[in-house]
This record gives sequence, structure tokens and C-alpha cells, in this order.
Amino acid sequence: MTGIRKICIISTVHPASDVRIFHKQAKTLVEAGYEVVLIGRKPLTPIDEPNIKFRELPAPKNRFDRMVRLSLIAFKWAWSEQADVYHFHDPELIFVGLLLRMFGKKVIYDVHEDVPLQILSKSWIPSFLRPVLSWLVRTIEGLVGRWFSAVITVTQPISERFIENGCRTVLVQNFPLLEEFPNLRPDVDDTSEENEPFVVYVGGISVARGIREMVEAIEHVNNCLGIKLVLAGKFEDARLESEIQSMPGWKKVRFVGWVDRTRLPILLSKGIAGLVIFYPEPNHVSAQPNKLFEYMSAGIPVVASNFPLWKDIVERHNCGILVDPLKPEEIARAITYLAENSAEARKMGENGRRAIEQYYNWEREAQKLLELYDELSK
Repeated sequence: MTGIRKICIISTVHPASDVRIFHKQAKTLVEAGYEVVLIGRKPLTPIDEPNIKFRELPAPKNRFDRMVRLSLIAFKWAWSEQADVYHFHDPELIFVGLLLRMFGKKVIYDVHEDVPLQILSKSWIPSFLRPVLSWLVRTIEGLVGRWFSAVITVTQPISERFIENGCRTVLVQNFPLLEEFPNLRPDVDDTSEENEPFVVYVGGISVARGIREMVEAIEHVNNCLGIKLVLAGKFEDARLESEIQSMPGWKKVRFVGWVDRTRLPILLSKGIAGLVIFYPEPNHVSAQPNKLFEYMSAGIPVVASNFPLWKDIVERHNCGILVDPLKPEEIARAITYLAENSAEARKMGENGRRAIEQYYNWEREAQKLLELYDELSK
């Protein structure tokens, strides 16, 4: 063990059961012998680690309430813990991190997204304000990042931005846990609803993540193939859900809602392919979505947007097909090709799984996290 004993992890945005925050980082730190306190929102699944102290924040009334009231509560609770290191995960907690730093605490800012790029696509922000707000957030992050003990980022482009500003930066990518996705293709359970061939999408369901194009694409796949689209996740809002359910292609969709992570590997492994058809928005183009690597972990090929970063991964490992995310006919052709060429599809899935085992897994990334904490103790 090092001089650091107690770590307080804070998030006012993510549920406490967030995969990166809880299943990866918090559990890794506990296994390394640290005492961990997690301050966060109500978990989607139970916090099943008895060695993690969990303090549940109240549900916010709205975005402003979350940013102000929950941040104040989080600071009060965090300070009462008197931890050796405070590790926060949301840009709205930057000023909480600064307060803790002013009181002499070691503070880590964990950057999940390229927020300045995200802002450029936020529909709830007036379009004329987006460039100004994006610049402001980029400037604030660059300035305060130098004062934090360290900044953890999830992608190389985000790392480069903080490094350019002189911040102590560590790249800890959000790759899957190998133990969550055992290297097998389970036999189809005859009692399961997933007996028909299907392609699958897992995660938040929104326009920007290609829901319209996916449903339109599945409509155009030859009915003789009998392929369904399985949606496992949650719609952005009820209005979008109603709109999508009125599309002709919905008759070939099976919506299963949010899937528990213990069931997710089984669902994925039965699919023909996993879809990650994000729109070419600024934040998407430079992102590395979890689902891309989870599909690869499950041993199925991916059908993915043809962004340069994703293209490099998919083509290098020959683990799927790239498409223009705005062209449903391309998506339909990719699905059809994989369905009609099962041997090649299986090989792509095997290639993806091999790449996860060799390069894109949390077990490798966890060492970077532990090395950072070891350095902060000196």
C-alpha cells in the first residue's frame, strides 16, 4: 500500500452503478487495498461491493438543481469524509474540485467526454451561444486542469488538449472488462425470445445515435432473411419513442428495454452484428463508445459509422463493416452481407474478440490508474 488510504469518488451526473465509475475504477481501487467512498446518484443496479461506502445523492428536480444543489451536497459530504484523494467525474463539479484543492486536498478530474465539442451539438443550448460556451468551457478546463493533481481522459484527442495546456494527464481508456464478456458464443436458449436472427443496438436511444436510420435500415433488409433489430436501452424521451414506433420498420424491431449487465454478454453473443451508427457530430467523431468494444468483446462483428478513429480500429482488426451513418441503405446492405456470409461474419467476430484480449481491455488500463495513484502518494 502507498501513503494514500482513502479515496472519495464523486459524480452528480452518472448513476452510482456507472460502469466506468463503479465496476471499473472503484472496484479496481478496492481490490488494490484502498478504502473507497462513492458519492453519486441512485444506481440502476445494486451496489454489490460491500467494501465500498456508498452515499446516495437526492434526485435533482431539473438540470439547474443538479448543477447547484447536488454539487453543494456533494461537496459537504465529500469534505466530511476527509479522504486523501478526491476523484470527480463531471465538468459541473470543477468548482467543487477547486474548493477541495484550495483546502490542500489531492484532486483528480476524470474527463469522460470532450465537453467543448459536445456543447456544439446540444439542442437545448441556443445555437448562437454554443460556440461561445464551447470556447469558455475549453478555456476553463485548460486553466483549472493545471491546478488539479491530475486529469484522467478516455481518448487520445482529449488527452492532447489537456497536455497542450500543461496539465498532468493520464489516458485511461474505457475498454471492457474481460471477465464480463467470457470468450464464448453460448447456445441459443430455446425458451428465449431471441431465437430469430437479429442485429442489436445497446445503449441510450436518440436521434444523434442513429435510431431513425437503424429502424429504416431494418425495414429494407430482405424479409426472407427474417432479421430483426433488437434495441436494448432507453429512449431519450417519450416523444421520440412514439415517433419511432410509428415508423414502418418498427414491425421488425424488438424493444427489450434496459438489459442488466449480467445478461448483456449473452444477448450480444447471439446477434449477427452490433450496430453503432452515431451521427457525425463533433463529439462523436473523436469518441470511443463503449458499445463498439462490447460488441467486439462478445465476438460479433460491428456495423459502425465510418469515422476516421473508428475506421482505424475496425479495418486494422478486420472486425466489421463501416457505413455512412446517414444512409440507411448502406446500413441495410451491411446487415444483409453479414447475414448471408456467416463464415466471414464469424471470422470478423473472432478477430474483434482477439483484439479485445490483446489491446482493448480494462485489465490493461487499470494498471495506468493504479500507477497514477501510486505516484500521487509520493
